[in-house]
Amino acid sequence: MIEEYIKPLKIGELTAKLPLIQGGMGVGVSLSSLAGAVAAEGGIGVLSTAQIGFYRPDFEKNPLAANLKAIAEQVKLAREKSRGGIIGANIMVATKNYKDYVCAAVKAGVDLIISGAGLPANLPEYVKGSVVKIAPIVSSEKAAKTICKLWDRHYRRVPDMVIVEGPLAGGHLGFSEDQLEPFIRKNPLAAAKQMSVYDSEICKIIEVASGYGEKYGMEIPVVVAGGIDTPEKAEHYLSLGASGIQIATPFVATEECDAHRAFKEAYVRAKDEDVVILKSPVGMPGRGLKNAFLERVHRGEKREIHCRQCLQHCNPAAIPYCITEALIRAVRGDVENGLIFCGANVGKIEKISTVHTVIENIFG
Repeated sequence: MIEEYIKPLKIGELTAKLPLIQGGMGVGVSLSSLAGAVAAEGGIGVLSTAQIGFYRPDFEKNPLAANLKAIAEQVKLAREKSRGGIIGANIMVATKNYKDYVCAAVKAGVDLIISGAGLPANLPEYVKGSVVKIAPIVSSEKAAKTICKLWDRHYRRVPDMVIVEGPLAGGHLGFSEDQLEPFIRKNPLAAAKQMSVYDSEICKIIEVASGYGEKYGMEIPVVVAGGIDTPEKAEHYLSLGASGIQIATPFVATEECDAHRAFKEAYVRAKDEDVVILKSPVGMPGRGLKNAFLERVHRGEKREIHCRQCLQHCNPAAIPYCITEALIRAVRGDVENGLIFCGANVGKIEKISTVHTVIENIFG
């Protein structure tokens, strides 16, 4: 039963009452309202810094400045809602000016920085001298070993936590198209086999974390993410030895989520067949909802791009669309002309509820 696995999630001196992290979702999907609400319920609330300042009047003129100001604003607001809970920031390694975003989050007083979409090789350097905890997102034992070895060798430290993101997650995915093929073709037997391989990978990553934790006289919790939306799934991963779970998609269809209501209603209307694997300008596969926008992209239609300086290796002349523009349109409610990232199980969402209800449905 899930009850026996509901233990506080400890990350050094930080302790969350529930073994739960809310996944960071940009652009503007997980801001202070959602993060603060999850933290107030005893989980870890997470802001996404991806174009976090899109709502500010100075965003179009100076996106970087607007985003850095918004980090401070949103952390402060999340704190006010959190009832003393833990607030983290999800910062993509692929972000242009990545160091500036990390430093801004540290200055704003986040408790934790979670970083994926690449390996955060220099993250320890950017948080040096602070008490901020750092957690890389990995999808394989190889990636976990690489980042632990790198930080150990160059910075004499290891991750405070490791998040393992699986093939059922939403947004950008750390898997090749071959690995995602069973889910693209919706082949149940092949998908089940792939999930079994993923379970094995989780156990190996837990061993890596345990070994490096022993070396440094600490415990490195491993948190599993991707497709977890029932008590049974949560129990499964916790029974494998994970210290917690990360949930994102179910939190979108809540009153507290920062996205426009039309964005949430798109989740409620979604069926399994609406979920597709797409090619993102980030250079990684992603999972989202099929709509008129993606159909135009598939046909090769392209709009003029006004670059907002979001991605480190983005060439506006070569990409099929601007991911910033597409995500902003969607989060503001233009769901047919924007990009709607989602997890594999979005089709199971039947109504807009609350953060409390989502958590209660998992942990009771």
